[in-house]
Amino acid sequence: MPDQRIISNLALVGFMGCGKSTVGRQVAGELHFEFVDVDTLIEAREGVSIAEIFSNEGERAFRKMECEVIAELADRKNLVIATGGGAIVNPENLTSLKQHALVICLWANAETIHKRTKHQSHRPLLQQDNPLSTIRKMLTEREPHYKQADVIVNTELRPQREVAAQVLHQFGESKRGGGS
Repeated sequence: MPDQRIISNLALVGFMGCGKSTVGRQVAGELHFEFVDVDTLIEAREGVSIAEIFSNEGERAFRKMECEVIAELADRKNLVIATGGGAIVNPENLTSLKQHALVICLWANAETIHKRTKHQSHRPLLQQDNPLSTIRKMLTEREPHYKQADVIVNTELRPQREVAAQVLHQFGESKRGGGS
């Protein structure tokens, strides 16, 4: 990776329920950037929900689609990109994102994530008997990957507006050469 990155986009990574889409939309509005949710883009292209892709084609097929979409975004500018929670586990995705974006991980603990997601039926990986246990396990597996982000922002006990302000601050610092 070159010493001087050209950061023209902002990518939000992190576990499901950490606020990537919600914060991403707010930050994109503030920056006058286009907001791109990778999962939504995949759903639009495939004509089915992520849950249906997981059910019909499996996680591996979904991860391949995800990787293709993330690679395509490298040629665009002025984007706030919200990735799926598992996207960054693939090193190819992290490398691609870091070529053009400041990568910020939104973080929360397993209990907070469970509280935020327990009534959401569109989370295929959590449709199990013990979702909190699944969250803990997945978070532990993914944590080393999330820690490779340029910046980690804790979203626990913080209002969305404050998280968005922190993300905007970090992005501004990266554009001034003070971050990343």
